[in-house]
Amino acid sequence: MIVEQYRLLARYNTWMNERLYALAATLSDADRRADRGAFFRSIHGTFNHLLLVERVWLHRLTGDAALSTSRDGEGNPIRVRTLDQELYADFDVLRREQAATDAHVERWADELDPAVLAGPIRYRSTDGTERAHPYWQAVTHLFNHQTHHRGQLTTLFSQLGRDPGVTDLIRLAWEQP
Repeated sequence: MIVEQYRLLARYNTWMNERLYALAATLSDADRRADRGAFFRSIHGTFNHLLLVERVWLHRLTGDAALSTSRDGEGNPIRVRTLDQELYADFDVLRREQAATDAHVERWADELDPAVLAGPIRYRSTDGTERAHPYWQAVTHLFNHQTHHRGQLTTLFSQLGRDPGVTDLIRLAWEQP
């Protein structure tokens, strides 16, 4: 049953990202980049953080660097230095990269194995500390982290008078059973 929950959360992740990126596309670049006092300052900054962290966790969870490596315009890997690093300045590129990563997450979730979920995960955190805990905790963190920061985005959109609509997980289940 937990595997089905993660598959639903992966679909929810994609669904909400598509909706919020569509709403962000109605804003000017200046509005997306304006410092609004959020943890990652702006709508654009928050989107960048979400993509960066999703890719970091995707690498930890799959071991596949190809799925998680961000690349610049010449195809060179972008080295992640900080969690507030801007991966992509261009909104359209950021949106495209998020959609590609969402597709990877959905494919990975579709292949989740209960035995793997019950086992351990070991990785080095961004500060270099060795970490180890149950794999399912890392998966839960990935989706919880995404939801947390998307909640910040919905607040920023609301402050701009833009309605992000219903964001409840159950709404996805109603619309896409």
